[in-house]
Amino acid sequence: MYYATVNAPLNLSLDRTAKIALAEQIRRGVTAAIESGVLEPGARLPSWQDLAAQLGVARGTVRTAYEKLAAAQLIEASRATGTRVAQRPRDAVKSEQPPDAGSFMEIYREMTQGPALFQMGVPAIETFPATLFARIRAQAVRAEASAPPLYPDPRGEFELRREIAGYLAVARGINCSPSQIIVTGGFAAGLGLTLGVLDLGGHSAWVENPGFPWTRKGLELARLSLAPTPVDADGIDIEHGLRHHPDAKLVVVTPGQQAPLGAILSLERRLRLLEWAAANRVWVIEDDYLSELQLSGRAAPALASLDRDGRVIHIGSFSKTISPAVRLGFLVAPVELMSRFAEVAACLAPAPGPAVQLATAEFMHEGHYMRHLRRTKRAYAAKRQVLLECLQASVGADRVTAPGLAVLLKLPRGTSDLAVARALSAFGMSPSPLSSWYVSPDSAEAGLLLGVATAPTSNLARSCDRLFDVIRRFR
Repeated sequence: MYYATVNAPLNLSLDRTAKIALAEQIRRGVTAAIESGVLEPGARLPSWQDLAAQLGVARGTVRTAYEKLAAAQLIEASRATGTRVAQRPRDAVKSEQPPDAGSFMEIYREMTQGPALFQMGVPAIETFPATLFARIRAQAVRAEASAPPLYPDPRGEFELRREIAGYLAVARGINCSPSQIIVTGGFAAGLGLTLGVLDLGGHSAWVENPGFPWTRKGLELARLSLAPTPVDADGIDIEHGLRHHPDAKLVVVTPGQQAPLGAILSLERRLRLLEWAAANRVWVIEDDYLSELQLSGRAAPALASLDRDGRVIHIGSFSKTISPAVRLGFLVAPVELMSRFAEVAACLAPAPGPAVQLATAEFMHEGHYMRHLRRTKRAYAAKRQVLLECLQASVGADRVTAPGLAVLLKLPRGTSDLAVARALSAFGMSPSPLSSWYVSPDSAEAGLLLGVATAPTSNLARSCDRLFDVIRRFR
C-alpha cells in the first residue's frame, strides 16, 4: 500500500503473468482510483521514480503510465508541486454508470473487454505482421490526405472489392464480380445493412441454438421473430426448422464452422436448405465465421458457392484475421439485390474511410494476407494442442473439445459458467460462458469457451491451475 495523501490510499496490484502490459495496469489502477474518488483533485502522487521502486518495476514503465494519464488530463506535473491529480468538474469525477445487470450491453461489455487471456473473437498479436501493415496503412493515409476532397464510393473502394472477389474465388469457392461486393464496417454492419435491405420485420427467422448472441439481438432490433433451431454434429437441423417453423422468411447460419460448437454444415443439409429457400423465396444469411481459419484440414467451401438461385447473402469480416479495431468487413449481394444494397449503403451505411480499405487491398494484392493466414493457422493449431493437453491432464478428455478457434471446457453440473467467467476476469482471463450463446440460458449446458488465439504462450500451466481453482470455488 502506498499513500498518495494522508487519508487516500493508492492500491496498485500488478499481475506479471497477465497479458496486459505493466504500464497499462498502472494506468488503469490510477485511473480507477481517480474516477472512484479515492484520489481527489489536487492529491499528490508519488514521483515515477518512487512508485517504480515501490512496485519493483522499471522507471520507464511508470513514466509511460504517467505520460498516458497526463495526456488524458487526469494528472498534472510540475517541478514546484510534483505530480498531482488534475482539477476536474465534479460531474466528470463520477465514474460512468455501468450497464444494467443482465442487460445485453452488460454481456456485450463482458465479451469485448480486454485484452485478456482466453478471450474469443480477437486474433493473436504476435502472429500479425503489424510493422508491415502499419507501413502500408501510413502510405494509404498520406495518399488519402493529399487526394481531392471527394465523396468515396459508398460500396467501398474498387481496389479492395476486386481483391475480395479474387480471394473469395480462390479460398471460398464463390464466383462473384467486384460490383456484388459491399465493403462494411465489420460483420455487425454487414448484418445491419442486409436486414435493412431485406426489410423482413414481422416475419420469423431461423437462428442456430446455440448461436452468436449479437446476431440474435440484431434480428430482434429489426423486428424479426426468432425461431431457435438446434445444432448437432452436422450443423443446424434443417428438418427441425421445417417441422416447427416452415413459414420463416430468413435463415442465419454459420455453415463453415458453427459458432460456438464448431460443426460443419453437412452437404446434404446445405442442399436441402438451398432447395427449400429457392422454392419458398427464403433468404439465407451466411455468417462466414472464421472462414479460412479452420485448423483441421482445408476449410469447407462457402454455402454461397452452391447457391444457383441467388438466395444466399455471404457476410465476411477481417476482425479475426487482421483486427477488430479496423472495423472492416464485406458482403456478397445476390445479383437481384445489387442495386438495392448500393442504395441503402449510399444513404444509410456507407463503407469505412478509404485509407484502411486501400491498405487492406494492398496487403492482399501483395500476397501478405494469404501468407499471414497460413502462418496464423500453424501457430493456432500448435497453441490449441498445448491447451488441450493441459486441460485434459486435469479433467480428462471427455470434458474438453476443440470447436473452431476455441477449446470448450464443460463444467460440472450445477456450476454457473457466468459466475465463473466473471470471477476469472479479476485474473486477466475472459473466457466466454457457453450458456450466453443459447436462446434460453436456463436450459443450456454450462461450459467455458477458451479462445485459442489469446491463450498464453508462457505460463500456460499456471493459468490453467488458476482457472480450475476458480471453478472449484463455484461447484
